[in-house]
Amino acid sequence: MIELSVVVPLYKCSESVLELASRLTATLETLDHNFQVILVNDGSPDEDWQRVLEVTAADARFMGVNLSRNFGQMAAITAGLHYTSGRWVVVMDGDLQDEPECIPLLYRRALEGYDAVFGRRHDRKDSFAKRFSSRLFWRVFDYLAGTETDASTGNFGVYSRHLINNYLGFKDHYRIFPLLIKWQGFNIGYVDIDHAERPYGKTAYTYRQLINGGMDVIVSHSNRPLKLSIKFGFLLATFSFTYLSWLVVRKLFLDVPMGWTSIMVSIFFIGGLLFANLGLIGLYIGKIYDEVKNRPIFLVKDVTGQSQLFSTPQAAQAPEIVTPQCPHEEPGKAAANQRNRW
Repeated sequence: MIELSVVVPLYKCSESVLELASRLTATLETLDHNFQVILVNDGSPDEDWQRVLEVTAADARFMGVNLSRNFGQMAAITAGLHYTSGRWVVVMDGDLQDEPECIPLLYRRALEGYDAVFGRRHDRKDSFAKRFSSRLFWRVFDYLAGTETDASTGNFGVYSRHLINNYLGFKDHYRIFPLLIKWQGFNIGYVDIDHAERPYGKTAYTYRQLINGGMDVIVSHSNRPLKLSIKFGFLLATFSFTYLSWLVVRKLFLDVPMGWTSIMVSIFFIGGLLFANLGLIGLYIGKIYDEVKNRPIFLVKDVTGQSQLFSTPQAAQAPEIVTPQCPHEEPGKAAANQRNRW
């Protein structure tokens, strides 16, 4: 059985694919020569698929999966996971911000008895706006979903086979990979890693896409907004009854004329809340509609490479190979851990 499978979703990453493949090979061969890498092209308009074909032609341990169109990062990850056969599965981004050299650090931690080990980005190399909006979103999400989410983690991590099998059994149409991994419970670990700057291109996500995606995440994983809407409705009703009582007192005992302005403001205020609540309910109904259609999460256009097991003569000398060091790992610790593993 293959020990390690790696899934990498690609979108506008054509400039980084060859370097990514080279660094993955150098790193994974220090752990086990029998590994598997699945590169998933998520309908990229660039030359991602051409680069994947070059990589799979040079090394049969690499497999390429070409989706029929852009289905989104989570769908691309799910597609790649369907082709994995390793005892442990690594999921990482393809823009080289997740550094392949940190895989041994995550893998060794997983062997200590964890079912999943996430890489914790202690110093994210993203813009201030992106880091701030990410922290703000996860704080709001944790409040609405009743969870505790570490905003410094992402998809990058090592996951056991049974967690991946459970994930593939989920029927959710809209899914967030790390949330569904953590939702399963089991034994979750964390390792501090460095987060590199993106060496090529720029992120494909716009702020509008991030906002829409954030709303989808909240609606798909929490019904608390509906409960808050009910509570706010009762609170507003209580306030309205109190205000009505005050108006009656004014009319009967103070003989103060009723105001047209207050009536119009109340009407517009109530009308705005009603439309907002209808929109919120519509979001949930829309999600139900998407789920009951039961359409596939992704469609595969092409598959290249066999991702076969390799047993090379050099595998016998694996203990003498020095593990590439993750930038965050202490000097000398990687070599010591490598000797202890053998």
